[in-house]
Amino acid sequence: MANIFQFKQFSVDQTGCAMKINTDGVLLGALTEADNPQSILDIGTGTGVIALMLAQRFTNANIDAVEIDESAAKTATKNFENSPFADRLNLYTTGFEEYFATHPDRQYDLIVSNPPFYINSLQSPGAKKNLAKHAGDGFFEGLIDGVAAHLTNDGTCWLVLPLATGAIVKDIAVQHGLHLQIQVDIYSFESDEPHREILAFGFNNQPIVIRKFVIYDGPKVYTKEYQETLKGFLTIF
Repeated sequence: MANIFQFKQFSVDQTGCAMKINTDGVLLGALTEADNPQSILDIGTGTGVIALMLAQRFTNANIDAVEIDESAAKTATKNFENSPFADRLNLYTTGFEEYFATHPDRQYDLIVSNPPFYINSLQSPGAKKNLAKHAGDGFFEGLIDGVAAHLTNDGTCWLVLPLATGAIVKDIAVQHGLHLQIQVDIYSFESDEPHREILAFGFNNQPIVIRKFVIYDGPKVYTKEYQETLKGFLTIF
């Protein structure tokens, strides 16, 4: 079926999800680092693919996922239930603000999000895609505020963002006592400028690690680094 994306250990139905599986999401799922996290939160899970990848990688973790779009949430719930990790995955059909408000005491070793990132940009047609891709002025302020309140002392928050949005989020994070710890600059080709960055924030102020990650050696030819990173997940490797 066209809407089913088959991974090595699970499958993802994308029916009813405005934002389909994309490179940003799978790279976040594969490159996020954590030391045996027990509790993980995926904000804006969409199809559930990032939560599923983290469930595969971190076998001791219980994972909560929030998704405000009801159709996407139903699909993600089915994807969770049909996976080998069903007993460790929980879906909440709500926005992160309401989720944090109704679960004030929950703390997470790892929080991840592939969030809406077109701040105040031209609104795309279609309400669902608009909801999934666009963020107003206060979105990231609210997101980082919630993260800071629900992250464990040694926990980390990992986000994938375009560079301009990333610069804004870095400033907001500082205001909430969160320090940039790791930055992975994502390039399509070696000769390109980076188009995305994966950012890791935490309360510990430590030297920032900056890495470069290139997806393609040539047209439709993946780099060895990309293949090694995704070989545990994608059936093409």
